[in-house]
Amino acid sequence: MTRLRKLGAAVGVAAATAYGGAVILYNPPISANDFGGGSRLEELRKKVHDFNAVVPSRETQEKALIGAGKENPLDVLVIGGGATGSGAALDAVTRGLRVGLVEREDFASGTSSRSTKLLHGGVRYLEKAVFNLDYGQFKLVLHALEERKRVIDNAPHLCHALPCMTPCFSWFEVVYYWMGLKMYDLVAGRQLLHFSRYYSTKQSGELFPTLAKKVDDRNLRGTVVYYDGQMNDARLNVGLACTAALAGAAVLNHAEVVSLLKDDAGQRIIGARIRDNLTGKEFDTYAKVIVNASGPFCDAVRKMANKNAQEMIAPSSGVHITLPDYYSPDGMGLIVPKTKDGRVVFMLPWLGRTVAGTTDSSTNITYLPEPNEDEIEFILDAISGYLNVKVRRSDVLSAWSGIRPLASDPTAKNTESISRDHVVCEDQPGLVTITGGKWTTYRSMAEDAVNTAIKSGKLTPTNGCVTDNLRIAGAEGWEPSSFTVIAQQYRRMKSTHGGKVVPGAMDSAAALHLSHAYGKLAEHVAAIAQDENLGKRLAHGYPYLEAEVAYCARNEYCESAIDFIARRTRLAFLETNAAKRALPRVIEILADEHKWDKSRQKEELQKATEFLKTFKSSNNAHFDDGKHK
Repeated sequence: MTRLRKLGAAVGVAAATAYGGAVILYNPPISANDFGGGSRLEELRKKVHDFNAVVPSRETQEKALIGAGKENPLDVLVIGGGATGSGAALDAVTRGLRVGLVEREDFASGTSSRSTKLLHGGVRYLEKAVFNLDYGQFKLVLHALEERKRVIDNAPHLCHALPCMTPCFSWFEVVYYWMGLKMYDLVAGRQLLHFSRYYSTKQSGELFPTLAKKVDDRNLRGTVVYYDGQMNDARLNVGLACTAALAGAAVLNHAEVVSLLKDDAGQRIIGARIRDNLTGKEFDTYAKVIVNASGPFCDAVRKMANKNAQEMIAPSSGVHITLPDYYSPDGMGLIVPKTKDGRVVFMLPWLGRTVAGTTDSSTNITYLPEPNEDEIEFILDAISGYLNVKVRRSDVLSAWSGIRPLASDPTAKNTESISRDHVVCEDQPGLVTITGGKWTTYRSMAEDAVNTAIKSGKLTPTNGCVTDNLRIAGAEGWEPSSFTVIAQQYRRMKSTHGGKVVPGAMDSAAALHLSHAYGKLAEHVAAIAQDENLGKRLAHGYPYLEAEVAYCARNEYCESAIDFIARRTRLAFLETNAAKRALPRVIEILADEHKWDKSRQKEELQKATEFLKTFKSSNNAHFDDGKHK
């Protein structure tokens, strides 16, 4: 009864807060103003939102890390350039701390680019909270819904609200899902994106034409549509890293920690030995605190400090496939919370294609996870029952696997602590580890990690956390209509093979893409397309322009062909074959920007081709059971 009263009170409080009541569930977050740092926050905003600001060069960033010696250490060195690591670097540097970040591969090269692309509070967790009278689960949902709105507000060009349709095949399901999703709305309160609502079978067919009207001899009784957020995950991650760099953090991708440095007593971690994977050069960087945000690889870093460290990661594989756009309408997703065999099935429109998934199975930790054919077949089987179109293996344009780092706290007394919530711990003095959690809550995870680092290193920030209200570079001043400026004021100048320059219109598709990928900074990309004759498309059927390669090399630390096709643009995830066709021109432009010789260009083509083989498109399939020809 106590748990029931506690949960009921929490829902009531959330409702009161949502609709004008005076009750507040959480204390308001500490802001810069609480530290007299209001003017500093404005200075920061001006710095990161300066239209003409340029990130420091890679060489400058590496020199800053080398310059952090024993006598002049950084306050914080972050290991890992995923969402949480980049978020932690941005959080720490905007508190006035000296910050460095190193990433073995590229920003978002791991789990952070291989997500479901959703920003969500967790409908299923709310269901568990209600049925298990679990106040802890309820708080997680409430917190995630708050963070969902913050992420969308801080990067509006990369994130948006997405309606998700839940089909109902009995009147009980209609009532059950309608009530459950109305509660989801209620809990969201002021952070609500849009109200959920019921649609009849006829209306549902108009909104989602490929939805089956009958599944396992059960007729569709209608659908309930609710809203969650959707994002371009890798570009958001790159945006966080570049914003941190503009704010003063020394961020360096393709830089690997090979060992950790300890003090003379061998007790506290005081730095790291780092290898620049592009040049092979090694150097030491000292810091008062190390933040280990290396996702699935955090145990490997912890074992550099203590080879007997208890493992805290239970890796789980999540596989997704990309299908043509006709599988789902633009602007409407389909989510089945529970199929007859307990699976969660979804199909979501994303960047002009359809993403479907997902699996959830234990896996080994590897730098380049690959989906296997059984997992792809699993997803095709799962979605085929809910569609009135033939589901074919040949329609799989790309398929990828990401490793979810489900975490347990090594300092916890009970062993039943593996969860999707995040864990922050310092089991070795000077080494703070943050892991677990989900994309939606990356910002608060980063805040928790930096708070712990400040305590560990007795650091003296100039102000409190400000990232709850700090837009990333390119977001300030952006509006959904911003693409019209690009369409009206710029042209795509295209060089032919004969050296002739042909002018072309900056069509709406290209302008929309640039605006949503780069925000207000899209005008810089459009200017390159116009002034440097780099206005051609890189792949037929996609809006990506040659100018983006040059821009990303100069302004977003794009150091390899893989960086571009997988993280600066999303071609590898959208269609493997299109990415492969674009590679020669991508490498040609990068070679011009980075002064690569023929040997390096050949190596880039080889590496990128091998990389694309891990994305199991229909061309890479070695499987046929006759079901999905």
